[in-house]
Amino acid sequence: MVESKHTHWVVGLGATGLSVVRYLCGLGIIPAVCDSRMSPPGATKLAEEFPQVELVCGHFPAQRLAKAKQLIVSPGIAVTSAAIAAAAAKGVEIVGDIELFARAVKAQDARVIGITGSNGKSTVTSLLGEVLSNAGVEAEIGGNIGTPALDLLAANAQVYVLELSSFQLETTTSLDCTAATILNVTEDHLDRYPDYAAYLAAKRRLYQQTRCIVANQDDPQTWGDGAIEEFRFSVQQESDWYLQQGHLMAGGEAIGQVNELQLIGRHNFANALAVLALAQCVGVSKQDALATIKHYPGLAHRCQTVATIKGVRYVNDSKATNVGATVAALDGLTDYPGNIYLIAGGDAKQADLTPLKAAFQSVQQVLAFGKDAKLLVQLSDNCHQVDDLDAAMASARQSAQPGDLILLSPACASLDMYPNFMARGEHFCQLVRGANG
Repeated sequence: MVESKHTHWVVGLGATGLSVVRYLCGLGIIPAVCDSRMSPPGATKLAEEFPQVELVCGHFPAQRLAKAKQLIVSPGIAVTSAAIAAAAAKGVEIVGDIELFARAVKAQDARVIGITGSNGKSTVTSLLGEVLSNAGVEAEIGGNIGTPALDLLAANAQVYVLELSSFQLETTTSLDCTAATILNVTEDHLDRYPDYAAYLAAKRRLYQQTRCIVANQDDPQTWGDGAIEEFRFSVQQESDWYLQQGHLMAGGEAIGQVNELQLIGRHNFANALAVLALAQCVGVSKQDALATIKHYPGLAHRCQTVATIKGVRYVNDSKATNVGATVAALDGLTDYPGNIYLIAGGDAKQADLTPLKAAFQSVQQVLAFGKDAKLLVQLSDNCHQVDDLDAAMASARQSAQPGDLILLSPACASLDMYPNFMARGEHFCQLVRGANG
Protein backbone atom coordinates (compact mmCIF):
# COMPACT_ATOMS: atom_id res chain seq x y z
CA MET A 1 0.00 0.00 0.00
CA VAL A 2 1.37 3.43 -0.97
CA GLU A 3 1.91 5.66 2.02
CA SER A 4 0.65 9.21 2.16
CA LYS A 5 3.02 11.53 0.35
CA HIS A 6 3.09 13.70 3.46
CA THR A 7 4.71 11.08 5.71
CA HIS A 8 8.18 11.61 4.19
CA TRP A 9 9.69 14.94 3.23
CA VAL A 10 12.96 15.35 1.35
CA VAL A 11 14.46 18.63 2.54
CA GLY A 12 16.80 20.01 -0.12
CA LEU A 13 16.89 18.86 -3.73
CA GLY A 14 20.04 18.64 -5.87
CA ALA A 15 21.72 15.31 -6.66
CA THR A 16 21.32 13.96 -3.12
CA GLY A 17 17.64 14.91 -2.86
CA LEU A 18 16.91 13.30 -6.21
CA SER A 19 18.61 10.09 -5.11
CA VAL A 20 16.42 10.02 -1.98
CA VAL A 21 13.24 10.55 -4.04
CA ARG A 22 14.32 7.75 -6.40
CA TYR A 23 14.96 5.43 -3.46
CA LEU A 24 11.71 6.18 -1.63
CA CYS A 25 9.60 5.86 -4.76
CA GLY A 26 11.24 2.49 -5.34
CA LEU A 27 9.88 1.46 -1.93
CA GLY A 28 6.39 2.65 -2.86
CA ILE A 29 6.68 5.79 -0.71
CA ILE A 30 5.77 9.01 -2.52
CA PRO A 31 7.56 11.83 -0.67
CA ALA A 32 7.20 15.57 -0.96
CA VAL A 33 10.24 17.78 -1.51
CA CYS A 34 11.00 21.26 -0.25
CA ASP A 35 13.90 23.59 -0.94
CA SER A 36 14.63 27.12 0.28
CA ARG A 37 15.79 28.13 -3.22
CA MET A 38 13.25 29.32 -5.76
CA SER A 39 14.86 27.30 -8.57
CA PRO A 40 16.76 24.43 -6.95
CA PRO A 41 19.10 22.31 -9.06
CA GLY A 42 17.34 19.12 -10.10
CA ALA A 43 13.84 20.64 -10.24
CA THR A 44 13.41 19.96 -13.97
CA LYS A 45 14.69 16.39 -13.63
CA LEU A 46 12.37 15.80 -10.66
CA ALA A 47 9.35 16.96 -12.68
CA GLU A 48 10.34 14.72 -15.60
CA GLU A 49 11.14 11.56 -13.62
CA PHE A 50 8.65 11.93 -10.76
CA PRO A 51 5.70 14.10 -11.81
CA GLN A 52 3.72 12.68 -8.87
CA VAL A 53 6.12 14.22 -6.33
CA GLU A 54 5.20 17.65 -4.99
CA LEU A 55 7.97 20.27 -4.86
CA VAL A 56 7.71 23.29 -2.56
CA CYS A 57 10.22 26.02 -3.46
CA GLY A 58 11.40 29.13 -1.66
CA HIS A 59 10.80 28.01 1.91
CA PHE A 60 10.42 25.06 4.28
CA PRO A 61 6.71 24.51 5.11
CA ALA A 62 7.14 24.19 8.87
CA GLN A 63 3.59 23.13 9.74
CA ARG A 64 3.56 20.36 7.13
CA LEU A 65 7.04 19.15 8.08
CA ALA A 66 5.96 18.89 11.73
CA LYS A 67 3.22 16.41 10.73
CA ALA A 68 5.60 14.10 8.87
CA LYS A 69 6.94 10.75 9.98
CA GLN A 70 10.45 11.32 8.65
CA LEU A 71 12.50 14.18 7.20
CA ILE A 72 15.45 13.26 4.98
CA VAL A 73 17.66 16.34 5.14
CA SER A 74 20.31 17.08 2.52
CA PRO A 75 23.81 17.63 3.95
CA GLY A 76 23.89 21.25 2.82
CA ILE A 77 21.05 22.14 5.19
CA ALA A 78 21.67 22.52 8.92
CA VAL A 79 19.44 20.35 11.10
CA THR A 80 19.29 23.34 13.46
CA SER A 81 17.21 25.24 10.87
CA ALA A 82 14.03 26.46 12.55
CA ALA A 83 11.54 24.33 10.59
CA ILE A 84 13.63 21.15 10.98
CA ALA A 85 14.28 21.73 14.67
CA ALA A 86 10.55 22.34 15.24
CA ALA A 87 9.70 19.06 13.47
CA ALA A 88 12.28 17.20 15.58
CA ALA A 89 10.70 18.66 18.73
CA LYS A 90 7.40 17.14 17.60
CA GLY A 91 9.02 13.70 17.38
CA VAL A 92 9.64 13.63 13.63
CA GLU A 93 12.66 11.45 12.75
CA ILE A 94 15.47 13.46 11.15
CA VAL A 95 17.88 11.47 8.96
CA GLY A 96 20.07 11.93 5.91
CA ASP A 97 20.64 9.85 2.80
CA ILE A 98 23.59 8.02 4.40
CA GLU A 99 21.37 6.77 7.20
CA LEU A 100 18.86 5.42 4.65
CA PHE A 101 21.79 3.76 2.86
CA ALA A 102 23.05 2.29 6.15
CA ARG A 103 19.68 0.68 6.85
CA ALA A 104 19.23 -0.62 3.30
CA VAL A 105 22.71 -2.06 2.82
CA LYS A 106 22.16 -4.44 5.72
CA ALA A 107 20.04 -6.55 3.34
CA GLN A 108 23.11 -7.07 1.13
CA ASP A 109 26.13 -9.24 1.85
CA ALA A 110 28.42 -6.22 1.53
CA ARG A 111 31.05 -4.36 3.49
CA VAL A 112 31.26 -0.60 3.93
CA ILE A 113 34.37 1.54 4.31
CA GLY A 114 33.84 5.07 5.62
CA ILE A 115 36.30 7.89 4.91
CA THR A 116 36.18 11.37 6.40
CA GLY A 117 38.63 14.13 7.29
CA SER A 118 39.17 17.79 6.57
CA ASN A 119 41.58 17.09 3.69
CA GLY A 120 42.41 14.17 1.41
CA LYS A 121 39.17 12.21 1.66
CA SER A 122 38.33 12.42 -2.06
CA THR A 123 41.80 11.19 -3.02
CA VAL A 124 41.67 8.31 -0.53
CA THR A 125 38.14 7.32 -1.57
CA SER A 126 38.86 7.28 -5.31
CA LEU A 127 42.25 5.59 -4.92
CA LEU A 128 40.88 2.90 -2.59
CA GLY A 129 38.11 2.22 -5.10
CA GLU A 130 40.72 1.62 -7.81
CA VAL A 131 42.82 -0.57 -5.51
CA LEU A 132 39.83 -2.78 -4.69
CA SER A 133 38.64 -3.05 -8.30
CA ASN A 134 42.11 -3.94 -9.57
CA ALA A 135 42.33 -6.61 -6.85
CA GLY A 136 39.16 -8.23 -8.20
CA VAL A 137 36.77 -6.83 -5.60
CA GLU A 138 33.43 -5.53 -6.85
CA ALA A 139 33.62 -2.04 -5.36
CA GLU A 140 31.56 1.12 -5.70
CA ILE A 141 32.55 4.58 -4.49
CA GLY A 142 30.33 7.54 -3.72
CA GLY A 143 28.66 9.50 -0.96
CA ASN A 144 30.13 12.99 -0.70
CA ILE A 145 32.02 12.38 -3.96
CA GLY A 146 30.52 11.38 -7.29
CA THR A 147 27.44 9.16 -7.03
CA PRO A 148 25.03 9.64 -4.11
CA ALA A 149 25.17 6.63 -1.77
CA LEU A 150 21.59 5.47 -2.35
CA ASP A 151 22.18 5.28 -6.11
CA LEU A 152 25.04 2.83 -5.47
CA LEU A 153 22.81 0.17 -3.92
CA ALA A 154 21.59 -1.18 -7.27
CA ALA A 155 25.14 -2.33 -8.06
CA ASN A 156 24.99 -4.99 -5.30
CA ALA A 157 28.72 -4.46 -4.70
CA GLN A 158 30.95 -6.46 -2.40
CA VAL A 159 32.41 -3.28 -0.89
CA TYR A 160 31.04 0.26 -0.78
CA VAL A 161 33.62 3.00 -0.22
CA LEU A 162 31.93 6.16 1.03
CA GLU A 163 33.41 9.62 1.36
CA LEU A 164 31.54 11.19 4.27
CA SER A 165 31.31 14.84 5.26
CA SER A 166 30.72 16.04 8.79
CA PHE A 167 27.26 17.19 7.63
CA GLN A 168 26.37 13.67 6.48
CA LEU A 169 27.67 12.13 9.70
CA GLU A 170 25.45 14.43 11.80
CA THR A 171 22.35 12.53 10.66
CA THR A 172 23.86 9.01 10.54
CA THR A 173 23.70 6.47 13.38
CA SER A 174 23.47 2.99 11.79
CA LEU A 175 26.45 2.78 9.45
CA ASP A 176 28.17 -0.53 10.20
CA CYS A 177 31.62 0.04 8.68
CA THR A 178 34.08 -2.83 8.36
CA ALA A 179 36.75 -0.13 8.50
CA ALA A 180 36.78 3.64 8.65
CA THR A 181 39.22 6.51 8.91
CA ILE A 182 39.31 10.11 10.01
CA LEU A 183 42.33 11.23 7.99
CA ASN A 184 42.91 14.53 9.78
CA VAL A 185 40.93 17.37 11.33
CA THR A 186 41.59 21.09 10.87
CA GLU A 187 39.29 24.07 11.30
CA ASP A 188 36.54 24.09 8.69
CA HIS A 189 32.82 24.85 8.35
CA LEU A 190 32.81 27.02 11.45
CA ASP A 191 29.97 28.99 9.85
CA ARG A 192 27.85 25.86 10.37
CA TYR A 193 29.00 24.72 13.83
CA PRO A 194 28.90 26.60 17.14
CA ASP A 195 32.60 25.84 17.68
CA TYR A 196 35.48 23.63 16.58
CA ALA A 197 34.63 20.98 19.18
CA ALA A 198 31.21 20.47 17.58
CA TYR A 199 32.80 20.04 14.14
CA LEU A 200 35.28 17.48 15.52
CA ALA A 201 32.48 15.62 17.33
CA ALA A 202 30.55 15.31 14.06
CA LYS A 203 33.59 13.72 12.41
CA ARG A 204 34.17 11.35 15.32
CA ARG A 205 30.61 9.98 15.10
CA LEU A 206 31.99 7.73 12.35
CA TYR A 207 34.03 5.70 14.84
CA GLN A 208 30.88 4.84 16.83
CA GLN A 209 29.71 2.95 13.71
CA THR A 210 32.94 1.13 12.86
CA ARG A 211 34.57 -2.25 13.59
CA CYS A 212 38.16 -1.30 12.72
CA ILE A 213 39.71 2.18 12.84
CA VAL A 214 42.52 3.49 10.64
CA ALA A 215 43.82 6.60 12.40
CA ASN A 216 46.47 9.22 11.70
CA GLN A 217 49.31 8.77 14.21
CA ASP A 218 50.32 12.40 13.58
CA ASP A 219 46.89 13.80 14.54
CA PRO A 220 45.64 12.66 17.99
CA GLN A 221 42.17 13.99 17.18
CA THR A 222 41.75 11.03 14.80
CA TRP A 223 42.65 8.33 17.33
CA GLY A 224 40.12 5.89 18.69
CA ASP A 225 39.40 5.41 22.37
CA GLY A 226 40.91 1.93 22.55
CA ALA A 227 37.55 0.17 22.52
CA ILE A 228 37.95 -1.41 19.08
CA GLU A 229 40.74 -2.60 16.77
CA GLU A 230 42.91 0.22 15.45
CA PHE A 231 45.74 0.66 12.97
CA ARG A 232 47.67 3.87 12.45
CA PHE A 233 49.60 5.54 9.64
CA SER A 234 52.24 8.28 9.87
CA VAL A 235 54.60 10.37 7.77
CA GLN A 236 56.51 11.58 10.85
CA GLN A 237 57.21 8.57 13.07
CA GLU A 238 57.17 4.78 13.24
CA SER A 239 53.68 3.30 13.23
CA ASP A 240 51.79 0.39 11.66
CA TRP A 241 52.15 2.06 8.25
CA TYR A 242 54.71 4.86 7.95
CA LEU A 243 57.20 6.83 5.90
CA GLN A 244 60.92 6.44 6.55
CA GLN A 245 63.75 7.87 4.43
CA GLY A 246 61.70 7.82 1.25
CA HIS A 247 60.28 4.34 1.84
CA LEU A 248 56.71 3.23 2.51
CA MET A 249 56.92 0.98 5.56
CA ALA A 250 54.53 -1.68 6.83
CA GLY A 251 55.25 -3.13 10.27
CA GLY A 252 58.94 -2.29 10.00
CA GLU A 253 59.28 -3.68 6.46
CA ALA A 254 59.99 -1.49 3.42
CA ILE A 255 57.39 -2.26 0.75
CA GLY A 256 58.06 0.52 -1.77
CA GLN A 257 59.72 3.85 -2.43
CA VAL A 258 57.87 7.13 -2.73
CA ASN A 259 59.81 8.04 -5.87
CA GLU A 260 58.03 5.13 -7.56
CA LEU A 261 54.68 6.87 -7.02
CA GLN A 262 52.90 9.24 -9.38
CA LEU A 263 51.45 10.90 -6.27
CA ILE A 264 53.59 13.70 -4.92
CA GLY A 265 53.88 15.50 -1.57
CA ARG A 266 53.87 14.28 2.03
CA HIS A 267 50.11 14.75 2.33
CA ASN A 268 49.64 12.34 -0.57
CA PHE A 269 52.12 9.87 0.92
CA ALA A 270 49.91 9.92 4.03
CA ASN A 271 46.90 9.27 1.79
CA ALA A 272 48.70 6.31 0.20
CA LEU A 273 49.49 4.82 3.63
CA ALA A 274 45.84 5.20 4.67
CA VAL A 275 44.73 3.39 1.52
CA LEU A 276 47.19 0.54 2.18
CA ALA A 277 45.80 0.13 5.69
CA LEU A 278 42.14 0.28 4.64
CA ALA A 279 42.72 -2.17 1.79
CA GLN A 280 44.27 -4.68 4.16
CA CYS A 281 41.17 -4.39 6.39
CA VAL A 282 39.12 -5.92 3.55
CA GLY A 283 41.66 -8.55 2.58
CA VAL A 284 43.71 -6.90 -0.17
CA SER A 285 47.45 -7.58 0.19
CA LYS A 286 49.87 -4.68 0.46
CA GLN A 287 51.63 -5.85 -2.72
CA ASP A 288 48.39 -5.79 -4.75
CA ALA A 289 47.38 -2.44 -3.28
CA LEU A 290 50.78 -0.88 -3.93
CA ALA A 291 50.73 -2.00 -7.56
CA THR A 292 47.70 0.25 -8.15
CA ILE A 293 48.91 3.11 -5.92
CA LYS A 294 52.15 3.42 -7.90
CA HIS A 295 50.28 4.36 -11.07
CA TYR A 296 47.63 6.64 -9.56
CA PRO A 297 48.20 10.25 -10.72
CA GLY A 298 45.92 11.92 -8.18
CA LEU A 299 42.59 13.65 -8.63
CA ALA A 300 42.38 16.22 -11.39
CA HIS A 301 43.63 19.66 -10.35
CA ARG A 302 44.75 18.49 -6.87
CA CYS A 303 48.53 17.95 -6.91
CA GLN A 304 47.89 15.82 -9.99
CA THR A 305 50.94 14.51 -11.82
CA VAL A 306 50.14 15.32 -15.45
CA ALA A 307 53.32 13.94 -17.03
CA THR A 308 57.06 13.63 -16.75
CA ILE A 309 58.69 14.92 -19.95
CA LYS A 310 62.45 14.88 -20.53
CA GLY A 311 62.90 14.26 -16.82
CA VAL A 312 60.77 17.25 -15.73
CA ARG A 313 57.64 16.48 -13.72
CA TYR A 314 54.54 18.65 -14.30
CA VAL A 315 52.00 18.90 -11.46
CA ASN A 316 48.55 20.50 -11.70
CA ASP A 317 47.29 21.89 -8.38
CA SER A 318 44.85 24.41 -9.87
CA LYS A 319 42.38 23.72 -7.06
CA ALA A 320 44.74 25.63 -4.75
CA THR A 321 42.59 28.75 -4.95
CA ASN A 322 43.76 30.19 -1.63
CA VAL A 323 47.01 30.88 0.19
CA GLY A 324 46.68 28.00 2.65
CA ALA A 325 46.33 25.41 -0.11
CA THR A 326 49.50 26.55 -1.86
CA VAL A 327 51.46 26.73 1.40
CA ALA A 328 50.32 23.16 2.17
CA ALA A 329 51.37 21.97 -1.29
CA LEU A 330 54.84 23.49 -0.91
CA ASP A 331 55.20 22.19 2.65
CA GLY A 332 54.51 18.72 1.30
CA LEU A 333 57.32 19.10 -1.22
CA THR A 334 60.12 20.17 1.13
CA ASP A 335 61.86 16.83 0.58
CA TYR A 336 61.64 17.00 -3.21
CA PRO A 337 65.17 16.39 -4.55
CA GLY A 338 65.01 18.72 -7.58
CA ASN A 339 64.29 22.41 -8.09
CA ILE A 340 60.67 23.55 -8.01
CA TYR A 341 59.30 26.15 -10.41
CA LEU A 342 56.03 27.50 -9.04
CA ILE A 343 53.37 29.07 -11.26
CA ALA A 344 50.98 31.20 -9.20
CA GLY A 345 48.56 34.07 -9.49
CA GLY A 346 45.03 35.13 -10.33
CA ASP A 347 42.57 36.94 -8.09
CA ALA A 348 43.78 36.88 -4.48
CA LYS A 349 40.38 38.13 -3.26
CA GLN A 350 42.12 40.58 -0.90
CA ALA A 351 43.59 37.70 1.11
CA ASP A 352 46.64 38.10 3.31
CA LEU A 353 49.48 36.83 1.12
CA THR A 354 52.26 37.09 3.69
CA PRO A 355 52.30 33.33 4.56
CA LEU A 356 53.55 32.78 1.00
CA LYS A 357 56.73 34.78 1.72
CA ALA A 358 58.40 31.95 3.63
CA ALA A 359 56.96 29.28 1.33
CA PHE A 360 58.46 30.98 -1.74
CA GLN A 361 61.94 30.56 -0.25
CA SER A 362 61.72 26.81 -0.81
CA VAL A 363 61.31 27.11 -4.59
CA GLN A 364 63.79 27.97 -7.30
CA GLN A 365 61.51 30.51 -8.97
CA VAL A 366 57.96 31.81 -8.81
CA LEU A 367 56.26 32.90 -12.04
CA ALA A 368 53.26 35.09 -11.26
CA PHE A 369 50.46 36.04 -13.64
CA GLY A 370 46.94 37.40 -13.45
CA LYS A 371 45.15 40.20 -11.61
CA ASP A 372 47.27 40.17 -8.45
CA ALA A 373 50.63 39.08 -9.88
CA LYS A 374 52.20 42.38 -8.78
CA LEU A 375 51.31 41.61 -5.14
CA LEU A 376 53.00 38.22 -5.34
CA VAL A 377 56.14 39.73 -6.88
CA GLN A 378 56.51 41.99 -3.85
CA LEU A 379 56.85 38.93 -1.57
CA SER A 380 60.14 37.57 -2.85
CA ASP A 381 63.14 38.36 -5.04
CA ASN A 382 62.73 35.02 -6.84
CA CYS A 383 59.19 35.91 -7.99
CA HIS A 384 58.78 37.34 -11.48
CA GLN A 385 55.69 38.64 -13.24
CA VAL A 386 54.62 37.25 -16.62
CA ASP A 387 51.65 38.00 -18.88
CA ASP A 388 49.72 34.74 -18.63
CA LEU A 389 49.92 31.00 -18.01
CA ASP A 390 51.44 30.39 -21.47
CA ALA A 391 54.30 32.75 -20.69
CA ALA A 392 54.77 31.26 -17.22
CA MET A 393 54.98 27.76 -18.65
CA ALA A 394 57.40 28.80 -21.39
CA SER A 395 59.72 30.44 -18.88
CA ALA A 396 59.62 27.54 -16.42
CA ARG A 397 60.21 25.00 -19.17
CA GLN A 398 63.22 26.94 -20.43
CA SER A 399 64.86 26.87 -16.99
CA ALA A 400 63.86 23.41 -15.67
CA GLN A 401 66.37 20.55 -15.83
CA PRO A 402 65.79 16.77 -15.55
CA GLY A 403 64.73 15.99 -11.98
CA ASP A 404 62.99 19.35 -11.53
CA LEU A 405 59.30 20.01 -11.01
CA ILE A 406 56.97 22.61 -12.56
CA LEU A 407 54.01 23.17 -10.25
CA LEU A 408 50.80 25.10 -10.94
CA SER A 409 49.52 26.00 -7.46
CA PRO A 410 48.05 29.48 -7.87
CA ALA A 411 47.08 30.54 -4.30
CA CYS A 412 44.41 32.62 -6.03
CA ALA A 413 40.99 32.27 -7.60
CA SER A 414 40.88 31.85 -11.38
CA LEU A 415 37.92 34.07 -12.26
CA ASP A 416 40.05 36.99 -13.51
CA MET A 417 41.09 34.90 -16.54
CA TYR A 418 39.15 31.59 -16.51
CA PRO A 419 35.56 30.39 -15.91
CA ASN A 420 36.78 28.25 -12.96
CA PHE A 421 39.83 26.50 -11.52
CA MET A 422 39.11 23.42 -13.66
CA ALA A 423 39.48 25.42 -16.88
CA ARG A 424 42.74 26.88 -15.58
CA GLY A 425 44.03 23.41 -14.74
CA GLU A 426 42.98 22.02 -18.10
CA HIS A 427 44.84 24.86 -19.86
CA PHE A 428 47.93 23.86 -17.90
CA CYS A 429 47.46 20.22 -18.96
CA GLN A 430 47.13 21.29 -22.61
CA LEU A 431 50.39 23.22 -22.35
CA VAL A 432 52.06 20.16 -20.83
CA ARG A 433 50.79 18.00 -23.66
CA GLY A 434 52.16 20.61 -26.07
CA ALA A 435 55.56 20.23 -24.43
CA ASN A 436 55.45 16.57 -25.36
CA GLY A 437 54.89 17.33 -29.03
